[in-house]
Amino acid sequence: MLTTSLPGGTWTLGGLTVTRFGYGAMQLAGPGVMGPPADRDGALAVLRTAVELGITHIDTSAAYGPTVTNQLIREALHPYPDSLHIVTKVGANRDPQGGWPPARDPQSLRRSVHENLETLGLDVLDLVNLRLGDAAGPLPGSLAEAYETLADLQRQGLIRHLGVSNATPEQVAEAQAIAPIVCVQNMYNLAHRRDDELIDALAGQGVAYVPFFPLGGFSPLQSSVLSTVAARLEATPMSVALAWLLRRSPNILLIPGTSSATHLRENIAGAALSLSNDDLAELDTIGR
Repeated sequence: MLTTSLPGGTWTLGGLTVTRFGYGAMQLAGPGVMGPPADRDGALAVLRTAVELGITHIDTSAAYGPTVTNQLIREALHPYPDSLHIVTKVGANRDPQGGWPPARDPQSLRRSVHENLETLGLDVLDLVNLRLGDAAGPLPGSLAEAYETLADLQRQGLIRHLGVSNATPEQVAEAQAIAPIVCVQNMYNLAHRRDDELIDALAGQGVAYVPFFPLGGFSPLQSSVLSTVAARLEATPMSVALAWLLRRSPNILLIPGTSSATHLRENIAGAALSLSNDDLAELDTIGR
């Protein structure tokens, strides 16, 4: 059994035990998630620091860079510790303008899975999320063909577990009717709480919910209530936001990203912040 001093303890993704406080590698790529980092040694140091601090859940994608974050992860951490689990996603490519055109046809998905295997230096991927929707958020529509393609790759032994990302509740249910999912990765934070009902439903099923942009992403969280609570606790607003997510539901896993080892340590310390019931009630007014 994995023990950890990281805030939040652990969660089991299928048969994989991971720390609830993980790390998202997207920010290790260059500006706009394109190209190499300005400080390659610093990027490698962040990844090594994450593992040294006990993090066992790293989120990435071959679309980041593209392939830049996967290559950095391999350079920094391969051969990987048995306890480390790398989660990737497929379903989007990158264009020369930095856009994220969908790539969910069977051929593109198979190619992307093999690209992740190659760039990460793995024979099997622990967990692959199917990215749906677009940069603006989830979009309605069937995922059957795409998800069945990934389920077939899972049966071939190339993927251990499956999840969905940027998905509607209806798409989550459709995926579950095809093959089990172990996580849903959607945008969620104090100010964006569209998935409250979905989170509670997944918790009852033992399925993880992994919020991307837990700190607001490209539009950082700004709230007078958040600032007030943070000032009262003598903490940063971002620390409060992370701590709130861990308290929100036991199935929430955090993957905040950073390109700084110092900032990574600050995020971990911040997520360990203790929030009272009064603090939680006040914070709950932000997104309602």
